[in-house]
Amino acid sequence: MMAVTIAFGADRAFAADIEGGKDHPLVGRYDGAEIVGYSTSDYDEATVLDGPFDPVDTDTRSGGGFATLEGKTFLIYYSLPAGRSTLEVLRNYQAALKAKGFNVVFICAAGDGTCFASKSSDAAYFVGSSIGDPLTLPRLADDYVHNWFEKNARYILARLDRPEGAVYAAIWLGESGRGSVAVVRVVETAQMDADKIVFVDASAMEQAIDGTGRVNLYGIQFDFDKDVLRPESKPTLDEIAKLLATNPQLNLQVVGHTDNQGSSDYNMDLSRRRAANVVAALVNDYGVGSGRLTWEGAGFSKPIASNDDEEGRAKNRRVELVSK
Repeated sequence: MMAVTIAFGADRAFAADIEGGKDHPLVGRYDGAEIVGYSTSDYDEATVLDGPFDPVDTDTRSGGGFATLEGKTFLIYYSLPAGRSTLEVLRNYQAALKAKGFNVVFICAAGDGTCFASKSSDAAYFVGSSIGDPLTLPRLADDYVHNWFEKNARYILARLDRPEGAVYAAIWLGESGRGSVAVVRVVETAQMDADKIVFVDASAMEQAIDGTGRVNLYGIQFDFDKDVLRPESKPTLDEIAKLLATNPQLNLQVVGHTDNQGSSDYNMDLSRRRAANVVAALVNDYGVGSGRLTWEGAGFSKPIASNDDEEGRAKNRRVELVSK
């Protein structure tokens, strides 16, 4: 039986760790590993790999195989001790997570093609970059990191269900002549404070439009980096349809807005597609006359809050109705 060499402890740290770096108490570290990169956020969104993916999608992390989670996030880069294969480290993490009550969601190896939808092997870099950009962390210079992403890449995503919210642990492992690394991304899912942005009903929409000519809506939801409406958008779409039904002379422009994550051109296109799909839903599902609605995208050109934190970015990600 294999000896499990994963150490646990919320405050466990080593002299060689970067300042502020800590293990996640539910995931721990492989014995002898050192933290070389670390970041955390009290509430943010994070993308994990939960199935085979197409490597070309790693720039946007939007294709099949990706899941976007929200909650308290951790991203930890470990330099692994010499002489340890990624398979050995993976099996130790797998056993340790199982002992903590985690269930495996997805496990793969780049070398045998199981990480990719095409089933063909590809660069280890694609698997590592799919869960965390190392260049966003201090002390991880470009040449230092890319030398890690050479071969024997392995990946595991595990989930622990708890009453206060599920915990996801995504672990990527890679080897190179320069040294081997473990990339650990943990998301403790939880509900964000619900009173920050409120649901707007038809009456409130009408009042705002009468007063200012426009209203911002947050109940229209899309998957991260996609333009397809989520089912939970229906209550707000119902209210927009009600507003239009009770105000037959009202015509609206639907404007999509994003936060500043990503390029300007990409977000402009995404916001346009989202606005267009809102109009399409109102026309096709609610029978609203197409001549009463137009759409446009603003990308992140018209923020109403700071994009420096998630609370501000959440306010900027919105659909706006403007009276024409």
